[in-house]
Parts: sequence; structure tokens; C-alpha cells
Amino acid sequence: MRIAVINGPNLNLLGKRETDIYGNMPFEKFFEQLQAKYPQVTLSYYQSNIEGELINELQTVGYDHDGIVLNPAGYTHTSVAIGDAIAAIKAPVIEVHISNVHAREDFRKLSHVSGKSVGSIFGLGLKGYELAIEWFLSNA
Repeated sequence: MRIAVINGPNLNLLGKRETDIYGNMPFEKFFEQLQAKYPQVTLSYYQSNIEGELINELQTVGYDHDGIVLNPAGYTHTSVAIGDAIAAIKAPVIEVHISNVHAREDFRKLSHVSGKSVGSIFGLGLKGYELAIEWFLSNA
């Protein structure tokens, strides 16, 4: 099974930014833990702060991977284009957010991604990525 993990803007700062919300573990270290926990899965990781690069990556992996775990971060609330990219690809997408976006500012309650995804996970910290992988494994 091949699963791509794609993170959007500012998630390259995990472990450094707003640690009270996002924790203090860099994502690269967490990704190594995911790889160790799921040796039966070929996991890839991509992060960009640029909307078009995220769309390019979705299109690149969207036809040859079994699933995509996507945290579009701030683009969740603004990018119709990322939602359109999800609708255009074959691989199912699970939207993940580390924080509970529905308990934050009102503008964060809008998602251009949720309606195009097979599911969404909010507010469970980095555990949300694991839960998404578990879903793909149990629905393969």
C-alpha cells in the first residue's frame, strides 16, 4: 500500500510555532515514527507553503497511490483550487488538522477540502495522521 502525506503552509514549523496548539515535535521526526509503526506501508511525505506546489503534488500522487493524508493548513479555508484537485484525482483523500479548527476563529470553519475528501479528522493532534493511515489500511 502506498500512502502520501501532504502538509500545507507553515507546517514546516511544527515543533517551533505555537507549541501550545501544535506540540513541540518536528513533523519530520513524527514521520519517522509513522514509518516505523507502519512498515507494511510505503509512506511518502511532502510539504509546501505554496498552493500550486500542493496541487502539483496532489496530481502527481493522485493516480498511483492508494490514499492521501492531507493537511492543507490555512489553504483549507481559501483554496477552491485544492478542493478541485482532490475532486480530479483517483486516490481517496483524508483531511487532517492537528487543531480543532471548529473551536478556533470563525473563518476556519469553512473548508474547501472536506466535501471532496472521504473523511476529515480535526483536533486530535498528530494522532490524526495515524488514524487516517489506519482507515486506509482497514478499507483497502
